[in-house]
Amino acid sequence: MKLVNFRLIDGTGRFYEHAALTINDQGRIEQLWTGNEAKMSVRDALDLKGQTVLPGLFDCHVHLMSDAGPDPFAAYQTKSVFYMTILGAVNAGKMLRRGITTIRDVGAMDFADAAIKQAINEGVIPGPRMLSSGKLLTMTGGHGWFIGQEIDGPDEARKYARLNLKMGADNIKMMASGGVLTPNVNPRSPSLTVEELAAGFEEAIKAGKLTASHAQSTQGIKNAIRAGVRTIEHGVWLDEEACQMMVDRGVYLDATLTAPYFILKHAEDGKMAPYVVEKIKSMYRDHIESFKMAKRMGVKIICGTDAGTPFNVLGETVTELEQMQQAGLTPMEAIIAATKTSAEALRLDEVTGTIEIGKMADMMVVDGDPLSNLDVLRRPTYVFKEGRSIQLNIEEPLGVPAKITPAQIAMTVTRFAAGGCTC
Repeated sequence: MKLVNFRLIDGTGRFYEHAALTINDQGRIEQLWTGNEAKMSVRDALDLKGQTVLPGLFDCHVHLMSDAGPDPFAAYQTKSVFYMTILGAVNAGKMLRRGITTIRDVGAMDFADAAIKQAINEGVIPGPRMLSSGKLLTMTGGHGWFIGQEIDGPDEARKYARLNLKMGADNIKMMASGGVLTPNVNPRSPSLTVEELAAGFEEAIKAGKLTASHAQSTQGIKNAIRAGVRTIEHGVWLDEEACQMMVDRGVYLDATLTAPYFILKHAEDGKMAPYVVEKIKSMYRDHIESFKMAKRMGVKIICGTDAGTPFNVLGETVTELEQMQQAGLTPMEAIIAATKTSAEALRLDEVTGTIEIGKMADMMVVDGDPLSNLDVLRRPTYVFKEGRSIQLNIEEPLGVPAKITPAQIAMTVTRFAAGGCTC
């Protein structure tokens, strides 16, 4: 396949007014022309006059099996894993059609993310290139305990990290602080200890896998860095010492500015629990200032949305780029964060993340110039994954969460009681 007559943003920071490329039968970019040599008119080529080609976007922090309702944990607690797996499969296809060609799921239900990944890899369902994490690991009663695995002590951290790896995880995610959506936990407080974090991360590193840590509190962030984490998720209360630690150790920041943005946008709707709104209002400004500090001190920034949190629907990855721009990145820097740097963080940079000869043709085409207006990225005219053009004109479901039935409530009570919870 040959594509001609387009503008090119290659993901490395370079922009070309004229470009053309060919894709071979293995889905890789075989030839690439830029400048005057790219001004060609070729029979049987796809003419993209007036359009811009750029790498497919990464979203390094998603929860595929979430409905993004005002209380997304409610669905995990009351609906079956079978329902949630189908929802995850639908969300995967939606994300791909919006130009998001690589994702990392960072917390799923009963290891079903590995099944979704397998179905994508085997061509059973459409979806982005996907990395899975299995169950997030948290302390007893810690953030996300509803959908994660509660652990206490380094031995349990090792055991359940190993179980995640056994079930096909590409990434081990551990909770280094409290969070917003879990009641009765404080985002400013550390959670798992350095020793617990290090034990779980060591198992991932031994297996050649990735590590990530939900880390909002300052101490939690530093604990995760000392334990050997690769990506800090959220990083709400960074300080200069934490930023320097990240620079020195090559740790990436996945700020997920989209999550608080949507919660604040709907804060007065009356649909979310008051404690969620209260927490976000108390931390949002600090989150933005931490992001600015990280940028200023040279921390490597990647793109993740925390999609699946309240009103933060799967596929709104462009919102993260816009939020990063508002917090001080240029449009080009935001695009690099969502392509090249994210690929490096997930160790996929030899495969994808930039448009270069030999890389997989994971690309999106948009009508307009994203460097002038990032919003054009919301309306791709073509999406390619591994050189194959993805069908975009598919009617998407409404995505309105179904009402919870009495039977589902009873099922939840039974499940919690079986796990020793009487709350």
